[in-house]
Amino acid sequence: MYQWNESIQKMIDWIEEHMTDNPTLLEMSGQIGYSPYYCSTQFHEITGITLKNYMASRRLSRAALEIRDSSDRIIDIAVKYGYSSQEALTRAFKDRFGCTPYQYRKNPVPIILPIKRTVLFPGHFPQNKEVTMSDTCLTKANVRIEFIPAHKYIGIWDDRVSDYMNFWKKHDCEETCGIIDSMTNVMHPVITAHTAGWQNKNGKRGYFYGLGVAEDYTGPVPNGFEIREIPGSYYLVFFHPPFDYLRDCGAVMERVEELAWNYDPSLKGYKWNEELCPAYQRHYPEVIGYEVLRPVKKA
Repeated sequence: MYQWNESIQKMIDWIEEHMTDNPTLLEMSGQIGYSPYYCSTQFHEITGITLKNYMASRRLSRAALEIRDSSDRIIDIAVKYGYSSQEALTRAFKDRFGCTPYQYRKNPVPIILPIKRTVLFPGHFPQNKEVTMSDTCLTKANVRIEFIPAHKYIGIWDDRVSDYMNFWKKHDCEETCGIIDSMTNVMHPVITAHTAGWQNKNGKRGYFYGLGVAEDYTGPVPNGFEIREIPGSYYLVFFHPPFDYLRDCGAVMERVEELAWNYDPSLKGYKWNEELCPAYQRHYPEVIGYEVLRPVKKA
């Protein structure tokens, strides 16, 4: 199973890199060394969607982001992503999102963008696979201080769960992440899209997922999401540098959270400020690593 998940993930990554080249099934199958038929069958079995439909949805998603973020002509974007005409893109866009590309460019409201699939997770990593020193570099978790100015946060806040895995047992991951992806044009530069975290309510820790926006944001809030004002605060940032996601994710998260939830802030001259501000979670393994941010104030 790991071998096929790894192969399909390579195919998904290759599709993203060659999206505007209109890749064929034959070209993609050549990337992983199996027949086109077998690749197509296994892709459907592992992802739950046909390869053809997945590619169409990702082309539409990428086209939508260019319509939102660029000034390129819509007809040029249509041709770039393999549509036969601007009208063909408009039909697909309206069927999926309920508005035309022109209307979306004028008023980029939150929509559910089809997201890039992930089929490889830490639990898939084979225990007997040989790992070289270059594959991973585990260190001790560390701590630094960071100030985050006042902002707003748009997210799904759930008092019933206190962690990432249980959160997604109660919420639709693809729909939620697709909506958040469609709002990256308004995201906060520090509390970016897909920054999650914990809220402290009556001594109980709940979990939330969404994105930060500017303090003066007055735009739309998607259905099922809630916007909250977050005051400026200093944060103790407990972190581990970039790491190998498949190999070391569990160990890294355990190290960081063990330090974060048991740390004495008086060692830095602070006390916790979680009655006013949430604790944030940044999880970008290959870019910044893993971070837990707990708000503090001067002791």
